[in-house]
Amino acid sequence: MWFWRLKTSLSVSFRHIRKCTTYTKARQIWEIISSKPPENGVPLKLQGWVRSIRSQKEVLFLHLNDGSCLANLQVVGTPDMGTSDLTFGSAVHVEGRLLPSAHPGQEVELHADRLEVIGPCNAKEFPFKAKKRHTMEYTRQFPHLRARTNSFAALLRIRSQATSAIHKFFQDQGYVEVHTPVISSNDCEGAGELFQVEPASSTVLKEISEDSGKETKHFFDVPAFLTVSGQLQLEVMASALSRVYVFGPTFRAEKSLGRRHLSEFYMVEAELAFTQTQEDVMEVIEMMVKQPTEQILASCPDDLHLFYKFVSPGHREVVEKILTSKFIRMTYTEAIDILRKHSENFKFRPEWGHDLQKEHERHLVRHCGSVPVFVTDFPRDLKPFYARDNGDDKTVAAFDLLVPEVGELFGGSLREERLETLQDRLDRLGLSSSYQWYLDLRRYGSVPHGGFGMGFERYLQCILGVPHIRDVIPFPRFPHSCKM
Repeated sequence: MWFWRLKTSLSVSFRHIRKCTTYTKARQIWEIISSKPPENGVPLKLQGWVRSIRSQKEVLFLHLNDGSCLANLQVVGTPDMGTSDLTFGSAVHVEGRLLPSAHPGQEVELHADRLEVIGPCNAKEFPFKAKKRHTMEYTRQFPHLRARTNSFAALLRIRSQATSAIHKFFQDQGYVEVHTPVISSNDCEGAGELFQVEPASSTVLKEISEDSGKETKHFFDVPAFLTVSGQLQLEVMASALSRVYVFGPTFRAEKSLGRRHLSEFYMVEAELAFTQTQEDVMEVIEMMVKQPTEQILASCPDDLHLFYKFVSPGHREVVEKILTSKFIRMTYTEAIDILRKHSENFKFRPEWGHDLQKEHERHLVRHCGSVPVFVTDFPRDLKPFYARDNGDDKTVAAFDLLVPEVGELFGGSLREERLETLQDRLDRLGLSSSYQWYLDLRRYGSVPHGGFGMGFERYLQCILGVPHIRDVIPFPRFPHSCKM
C-alpha cells in the first residue's frame, strides 16, 4: 500500500512540474511570420542563415532565412553582437522575443537577447553575394551550394508541393501506389538506351560462380539494367488492382546534352484496367495536369511569384490558359498535314512515319492557340510493341501530350490485350522468349487497359517556365557530369 501511495504522489508531482515548465523550442520562419504576438512579446529560438547585415551606431539589423519559406525574418540586436564571424551566409542561433514590427513590410521581428554564430562563412569566397541576383546558369556550377539561393530554394519547395499534389490526385482517384523495381531485366521502351548493372568488382561474380558451381557473367544470371520505365511491372499490378501508379526515378543512357534530357529523372506512370478508348486515358491525364497545378498555385504563391517575376515573366498567363482550356485532340496524320503546310519553317521536313521533332511539337501547340494538344494514333513503328493495334495495318492507339514551350510532356497508349495479336508481334520482333510472363497476363483474365507516363521534371518546366531541365532537379545527371 505504501508503495502505491508513493507512486501516486510522484506521478502527481511530475505532472505539476510539466505544467509549470515552459519549453522554448526553435521555430521555423514560415510559422513565425504568421504569428501575432502580444505587445510584450513571445520568447522563442530561431536558427538560420544570414541574408543581410546592417549595423548602425546603436542597433544591429539582420535578415535570417531558414529555408522553410521565401520570406526572411528581421532580427534586431545590439552592435556588440556583430562579431567578425557574423557575415553574409553564416549560420546563427538566436534567442529573443518576437514583437510586432513598426516596419511597413513585415508584421513581426525578433529582438535578440543572445546571438551565436554556429557556422561561419567566408563571405569573400562564398560564390553567392548579398543583394545580387545570380542566373541559373551561374548557380548550376555549384550543385552543393545552389540551394542557398532564393530561386533554387523556391524550386525545391515547389517540387515538394508538386510531389505531394500528384500523390494526392492519385489517392483521391482510388489508385494504389506501387514501388516498381529500379533494377530490371526488360527494356520497356525498346530503344536500347540502358545503363547495365553489374558489380564493381569481378571478385563478386567469381564468388557467385563458386557458390553455384557454374560460371556466370552476370550478378543476376541475366543482363540487368537501371529501369527506363516501370510500365510493364505496373501492368502486372493493374491486372489485379485495376488502378495503379508509380512515382520514382528512371534512367536513360542518351548522349543528349539538350535542355529537355537527363540521364536520371523522375517519372509518374499509371495503368488503368477496363479502359476501352484513348479518350478514357486522356481524360485522366487532363485532370492530372490541372488539379495538382491548381493545388500548387494555391500552396506556393510567394515561391511561384519569384519565378513568374524574375525567371519567366508572363508565364503565369500560360499556366492559367492551360488550366482553363479544354485540351485539343488531333490524330498524328492530321498533325503531319498541318506541319506540311508550313514545312518551309522547319529544319526537319515533316514526313508521315517519322517522329515529331521538337520544332514540330512547338509549332503544333502554337497552331492550337498555345493550348495543350493530344496527338493520337501514331504509326505502329514509332511506338513500343505493347501499343494496341488499331486494325488499319499502320497505326496504334498511342498518343503524346504536347504543352507550351516544353513540347512532349506525356506519352501513353492502350495496351495490346489480345493474346494472338501480341504473340504475333513479339514473334516478329524476336522477343517471345523474354516476355512469356507478359503473355501470361493475356492468358489469365486479360482485360482492355491503358496507361501513361509523365516526366516530372518536364512538368515542373511547364508550370514554372524554366528553360533548362537541369534547373528543376536537385542533382542533375547527364553525359560527362555526375557531380557529388
